Amino acid sequence: MKLALVALLSLWALPAASQGYPAKPIRIVVAQAAGGASDLLIRLVAQKLTESLGQQVIIDNRPGAGGNIGADIAAKAAPDGYTLFMVSAPHAVAPALYRKLTYDLARDFTPITLLGSEALCMVVHPSLPPKSVKDLVAFLKARPGQVSYGSTGNGAVNHLATELFKSRAGVDMVHIPYKGSQFAIPDVISGVVPVLFANVSPLQPHIRSGRLRPMAVTSSGRVRTLPQVPTIAESGYPGYEAVNWFGLVAPARTPDDIIRKLNAVIRQTAALPEVREFYENRGADQATNTPEEMRTFLQRETEKWAAVVKASGARID
Repeated sequence: MKLALVALLSLWALPAASQGYPAKPIRIVVAQAAGGASDLLIRLVAQKLTESLGQQVIIDNRPGAGGNIGADIAAKAAPDGYTLFMVSAPHAVAPALYRKLTYDLARDFTPITLLGSEALCMVVHPSLPPKSVKDLVAFLKARPGQVSYGSTGNGAVNHLATELFKSRAGVDMVHIPYKGSQFAIPDVISGVVPVLFANVSPLQPHIRSGRLRPMAVTSSGRVRTLPQVPTIAESGYPGYEAVNWFGLVAPARTPDDIIRKLNAVIRQTAALPEVREFYENRGADQATNTPEEMRTFLQRETEKWAAVVKASGARID
């Protein structure tokens, strides 16, 4: 009886707890290393939220284990609106890729909104002879298991995007995981690792300078900042698509009025000209939605990536 009364009183207290929110700084846990493509985008969002909410919004980078370390930290945080989590495609991949997870995306988080998405680009070191996807596939088939490729970590979208490409093309490459694109890209430029799938934005300067050769992008359509680069789908593999998306969630049981307030402020922020320009210059696509739409989106992405993992045969543990 006492436990039931305590539970009832705690429910009554939730709306009162959210009054005057935010009354102190807000932390956004980011499961990627500082300086990565998604990290730069969320920092812009944090800056605009700071201006709109009147409280500092701090980025807390917690990379590692394919994004699962950061997710676990955020899932265990107090559901008071002062800890948020930047969820991204790897977290929809994780349930199919890992046998044991310390968190459940659907159970342990409350969706706030989608923020956007960004295509990946397959690049190679300019010394590699192939000039097209077709040439690269022939090159790799002649050298099974002899060519390595980099990714931003086990379970990252570019890891799975490459595994899906390997499966579709019937080629064999050796996976070299890094802790972020800022660590992988220099090794491709220097020729240590000849092939890399990574977000378009950090690759663009190196593509323009000729230090990296673009082969194809992973989106269903061409990227507006790289219009000359074909998609993998149009390069002989119809239906291929693998993009990195990102959004915001909060620990489960965060009061609904806080979720609604954050959703409204973020969607207003997304409409600012400087925010739209930032996305466009990086070749990213901006998109926001309601908490209910975000929940449906997360469920669909989890189901989609489970099918990709099964088809590719990829496994982490």
